[in-house]
Amino acid sequence: MNELLPALIARDRPVPVHVWAEFWERLRTGDGPPGEALATLTAMSTLLPDAETLDAFLTSLDQRRDTGPRGAGPLPAIWPGTVNVVGTGGGPPTVNLSTAAALLAATLGVRIVKTGSRGYTGRTGSVDVLERLGIPLAASYAQCEDGLDRHGIAFAGGFVYPPELTTLARRILPYGLKHIGRVVNILGPLLARVPVAAQLTGVSDSHVHTVLTGLAARRVRPGHRLWLLSNDLGVDELVSFTDNAVQPHDAPALRVGPSTLPALRPARGTLADLAPAPEGTPPATRLRELLAGRGPEAGLHTIALNAAAAAVIGGVRPDWPTALADALDALADGAALGLVERLTAPRAGAAAGAVGHG
Repeated sequence: MNELLPALIARDRPVPVHVWAEFWERLRTGDGPPGEALATLTAMSTLLPDAETLDAFLTSLDQRRDTGPRGAGPLPAIWPGTVNVVGTGGGPPTVNLSTAAALLAATLGVRIVKTGSRGYTGRTGSVDVLERLGIPLAASYAQCEDGLDRHGIAFAGGFVYPPELTTLARRILPYGLKHIGRVVNILGPLLARVPVAAQLTGVSDSHVHTVLTGLAARRVRPGHRLWLLSNDLGVDELVSFTDNAVQPHDAPALRVGPSTLPALRPARGTLADLAPAPEGTPPATRLRELLAGRGPEAGLHTIALNAAAAAVIGGVRPDWPTALADALDALADGAALGLVERLTAPRAGAAAGAVGHG
């Protein structure tokens, strides 16, 4: 008997690894019951399953990756000092804060390997805005390493995610993951297989935070650090005008915000200061303005605060006040925008060459 859907619906027992493994095999062969993929995603996205079930879900995918084809090459050893800045989505729509923070953090000397996806709750996710900026995604671990060596930052492409997700998306047509794949977006930071030393994961929902806290205790590898970031505004990044909780996977939570950082006082700002570009304004234009140090103070301080978090967890700054001060200075100097220009220069040159030969 197929145990998967009854267990997900009743929520009276965890779903073990072997049941997930059988599901992936049915998905591959197309031998599953009609609508099974759609029903499974709907059940998981309506209410996130328990940590044990999600751990088994992720483990089953890891097992398939360990035995399947390795077009991007085997997983390298941990890249020392590298940090991934990524959110779980949800909450009020904002400008691409984690992408901006990743770029700013790289100018502080933090080695960044950024993962992300296309827009889920908003019009543009990190992949969308990188595409509009003209920044290419790495297609392999080797390309990530090249980006780290050249610029101190790399944006990992889809190769870091299990190929089963593509099959899953095909099986639920005409629906899309954006419509019923909330669980995939939530688990995205844990689905991406990148050998970073540390990860900042913003969480917008309190129930999701509780589940991910339990999941982190099971999933975090030796030598790896994970901080979950949350606040009462439901934004899945640190926000400069409210106090935030920073929850390390192996230590008590920290409070970070205006009450602990004098540079953020007096606390000024609203969610409108973090809003995405209005209709008709290209998202890349808004991001470039912020990276140039132009825009609402709350937006600039929020980007700097998240970059500071990367600097602290990455070990390149000794404490939060120092990291935040340096991030604010780099933002005012346009260092992050300069990095964007360097990242896009090779592509611009290639485009010019193509026109010249036309």
